[in-house]
Amino acid sequence: MSRERALRRAARLAETERAMVARARSQRRRARLRVLRHSVRPRLRGGRTGRLYPRRTRAQRIGIAIVALALLGYIWLEIDLLPTRIALTALVAVGSPALIVITLDRRI
Repeated sequence: MSRERALRRAARLAETERAMVARARSQRRRARLRVLRHSVRPRLRGGRTGRLYPRRTRAQRIGIAIVALALLGYIWLEIDLLPTRIALTALVAVGSPALIVITLDRRI
């Protein structure tokens, strides 16, 4: 009886030892991959926030959206010709970034 318990204990200890070795091996591998990934990854320029409009406050972004939607609503409700509607919509889409930079980025 005690011999069987000793054999089971030895098997259990051997299994836990194998598990610890496998865990240590995977941790070392993950650490090497992490170091390699950080060394290969290109560096981003500093000062980027990862947001679409990094220089605008929430109120400014909401104001920009409201003005753009109001212009598009006016264009599509008041102008009858479809080519003119499309052209003015494209003008709003292309011209609004330039107007936003000119009006909101001015330093006084």
